[in-house]
Amino acid sequence: MTNKNNQHVFRLALLLGLFSTLGPFTIDMYLPAFPEIVKQFDTTASLVQLSLTACLLGLAIGQLVMGSLSDVYGRRNPLLISMAVYVIAALACAFSPNIGMLIVFRFVQGFAASAGIVISRAIARDLYSGHELTKFFSLLLLVGNLGPLVAPVTGSGILSFTSWVGVFIALSVLGIYLFTMTKWRLRETLPADRRRPSNFMEQLRNYGLLMRDRQFVGYMLAQGIMIAGVFAYVSGTPFIYQNIYGASPTLFALLFGSNGISLIIGSQVVGRMSHRVSEHAFLLFGLCLAALASIVVLVVAIVHGPLFALVIPLFFFVGAIGITSTAAFPLAMERQGHMAGSAAALLGVIPFLLGAVVSPLVGIAGEDTAVPLGVLILATSAAAMLSYFFLVRKSSHDVA
Repeated sequence: MTNKNNQHVFRLALLLGLFSTLGPFTIDMYLPAFPEIVKQFDTTASLVQLSLTACLLGLAIGQLVMGSLSDVYGRRNPLLISMAVYVIAALACAFSPNIGMLIVFRFVQGFAASAGIVISRAIARDLYSGHELTKFFSLLLLVGNLGPLVAPVTGSGILSFTSWVGVFIALSVLGIYLFTMTKWRLRETLPADRRRPSNFMEQLRNYGLLMRDRQFVGYMLAQGIMIAGVFAYVSGTPFIYQNIYGASPTLFALLFGSNGISLIIGSQVVGRMSHRVSEHAFLLFGLCLAALASIVVLVVAIVHGPLFALVIPLFFFVGAIGITSTAAFPLAMERQGHMAGSAAALLGVIPFLLGAVVSPLVGIAGEDTAVPLGVLILATSAAAMLSYFFLVRKSSHDVA
């Protein structure tokens, strides 16, 4: 990165970061409208949370498909097609006649949004490696992590003068903007001679090779399981903050969005200090911080402590995600330059698959308790730490 113009690097990180924000905006922007959607369709909180689950499944499956396609056909064309589909799906969500159709269209919307996440990361690996990849990825996350900060506040602002339908119309406008940026500003970064053959069995073989790489799987699970815990937080806090603690949609958006700050802090600390502190050390620190914060959340939930006592440890829990994600991604991708799209897809699919499972569980005990949230984020923190020690650390010692 030292041989490139800093202004050009920042512009590229800004553009790729915007594509990364499509996932958070698609997930988070309608969260303040959850109670309104329940009333609109005369349905239950669990069914509305199922629309989030459908979106997460779409994001997961879509990354597997779009990551492979981008290794075969390049980065630009799959991204263009996906942005067009995203616009159509967002408008279909806006005019859904019932909760069932909303769930279906949310899956399609998530599938299309997945291209922005996985292909932006594959482009980063096309251009950089090593510590340069860590620094560039932290820049990308600096923009991408603004999504969780801005999305719920934006959604709340839209809800102040219109219904939840307006949220999805706004998302369609975002999709149009990203389609335009892809068309006119994004150059192809994967030349034809570096593309993988268009062969379904070959793509399956690539995924098989990656899944047999013990260290890659360890990084993938450590990062992915941690992020699944964030989806429990995303799914549960709209009801916990508003129904249990009586927060207004605006206060909820501010509290929820503030955790975008912790994500940014976590990712930027890793990016700026990667030459002094190893990514391995940062990953271990992030896992320990998440475990400690999740224990506090569970205790506060059990004793039904005040709102601030819940918000503070959640702030540190989400910050730990910024640390672990920024550290784990370059470690996992370092040896995967020959199939960066497929590797980025697997790194992206696990969080959304697990998030799709975890999200509905937050409401399993009803809308009047935060205990399931505490249990789930503690369980994910513990599972992520075990994955790191048994797959990454153990395999490193075996090699040594």
